[in-house]
Amino acid sequence: MSIESPVKALLIAVSDDAPAAVFSINRLKPELLCFFVPESAKSLVETSVQPQITQMPRRWDWVVTPDAHRFMTCYQVLSRTLPDLLRTWDVNPGELVVDLTGTTPAMAAALSLASIASTSRAVALADVNIVSPADGEAVTVEGRQRVWMQGNPWDEAAGLSRREGCDLYNRGAFAPASSLFRQIESRVSGGQKPLYRALADLAEGYGLWERFQYRQAWDKLKTSLKALDMASVWGGPAGLKGLLPSIKANAGFLEKLVLDPLEVKEAVAYDLLAHARRRADMDHNAEAAMDTLLRALEAFAQWQLFKQYKIKTWDVQPEQLPEALREPCRTCYLDDVDGKYKLPLQSQFRALAGLGDQMGQAFLAQWPKMKPLLDAANQAVLGRGMGSSR
Repeated sequence: MSIESPVKALLIAVSDDAPAAVFSINRLKPELLCFFVPESAKSLVETSVQPQITQMPRRWDWVVTPDAHRFMTCYQVLSRTLPDLLRTWDVNPGELVVDLTGTTPAMAAALSLASIASTSRAVALADVNIVSPADGEAVTVEGRQRVWMQGNPWDEAAGLSRREGCDLYNRGAFAPASSLFRQIESRVSGGQKPLYRALADLAEGYGLWERFQYRQAWDKLKTSLKALDMASVWGGPAGLKGLLPSIKANAGFLEKLVLDPLEVKEAVAYDLLAHARRRADMDHNAEAAMDTLLRALEAFAQWQLFKQYKIKTWDVQPEQLPEALREPCRTCYLDDVDGKYKLPLQSQFRALAGLGDQMGQAFLAQWPKMKPLLDAANQAVLGRGMGSSR
């Protein structure tokens, strides 16, 4: 018998083959053990299985089916019992092993369906007259030649769940997408885990980016990019190679933004514009898009004032401003909390215009057209409301 690491939890079906059940339990050495049996097999387990277990599990329990030959009966009792049992035992997704050896066809179907969310491995002892030894490991159980077979159903089922995760990702639901990819990672076999860990990191990274947590987002994108690049070399899912250039470009954008040492970063303004478009196109949230667009306008003004004139709009010195704005700045823009002069949006562009800057002059030229839009934004639910203006 091959030496295996003990498993966290084993769900084993027993109907009439006690030696097979003993072999499986002693081989896997589960910390937690649950028997799935018809009522008629309980005495068999108590007299012929439990006394033969060499390493007793820490906890064990039963799930008893009233009819081992009816699928819905088997499935109902499992679906109503198994989730609470695994939760009580603190069994995480991927930590359950299922043994199908002693099942009837109805029990096997119900067991497979009810355990799919928690299992990452299915095992069975087959007869050599039915299964070739090449399909598994040849073993001897009480003088009888058997074949030990095992596999992970999630290695195949992961494809469908991955597509669900990609759909969530494409809709901008980054947190649910990341959570789903993490669940798949916990269930698939070792060789596939890096791919799903990378997809989860990727979704998490874009979620951080949406919250303007640039450094954390950059770190996540860098990590996922390396793993996805490696996965593409070894095949990976269809379309993966086509995804990499855009991830590299986005990671490069974040790198420049994060490593930019200036107090005012031009890239933030462009990022805010893109963010505003996503709020409009993806979320269909016009108010959030307008608020972000106003912040993007301000970011462009702040960048231009800082780059060309060394003016910090959140800590401006009145002498730095054009003559016409100095007195209004002293009388209207002083923050009584920190004692700093702070220019509001329109005054930032007026300052630029007064300093001869084309951006400020273009803003003032378009102001009659822009003001109704800004007033509408202010009067919206997420604006200042009540007809107020900036």
